Amino acid sequence: MRRSPGTSLRRSPRIPAALRDSWPDAGVTQPIQPLGRAFFARKPRRVARELLGKVLVRQSGGQFLSARIVEVEAYLGKNDPASHSAAGNTARTAVLFGPPGYAYVYFIYGNHYCLNVSCERDGKAGGVLFRAVEPLRGIKAMARARKIEVRGPRDLIRLTSGPGRMAEAFGITRTRDNGGDLTSPHSSLWIGDDGFRARNIKTTPRIGITKAVDKRLRYIIAGNAFVSGRKSPPEAEARRKLDKWV
Repeated sequence: MRRSPGTSLRRSPRIPAALRDSWPDAGVTQPIQPLGRAFFARKPRRVARELLGKVLVRQSGGQFLSARIVEVEAYLGKNDPASHSAAGNTARTAVLFGPPGYAYVYFIYGNHYCLNVSCERDGKAGGVLFRAVEPLRGIKAMARARKIEVRGPRDLIRLTSGPGRMAEAFGITRTRDNGGDLTSPHSSLWIGDDGFRARNIKTTPRIGITKAVDKRLRYIIAGNAFVSGRKSPPEAEARRKLDKWV
């Protein structure tokens, strides 16, 4: 049984998918092709929207993890009070002012890391925060990293729904990944396209911030169970259906 490109997390055959190391994909079979630098050398709004459905890959030491991007937030640079770059070009934020397509990783609340990618041309700050992904391959490694036992589909949500969970599942840290080239398959962490085309894209205000909270710069694949934060009816229904899949 196949799902057409653009769909996500529809009913699958009665197999214990969550107990395997891969999750049924959306019927896309073409190889993952790295996104080029030009993809990121654009306004954060456009990059954020078009990142939905793309694939985050961790490839290191024989390990291969992949997950589909389902939730992101755009940060507009020096004139966006919610952006780290609003404080200027510092040692901490230098990646956001550099060439596009590089990882900007920060530590928050003394608890977890967050992954961003630099946008805009070299010298102009802008970025996109990754908030949630849908695991595709390497689920067992993600579960070990998160110290979670995956017994069924609902446990998958706890792996990568939310920026901190996602970063921990992929082993993302500032020391390991900050400044890494996310356009190169030679990097241990990169972003690619496997032909999947996201549908049902919606925008909402950003969440988890205290400044510029009214800006509708959060982009989600509506109805995807991995979207974080307060659930709209489509996401809530998707989560309820997970228990019926195995």
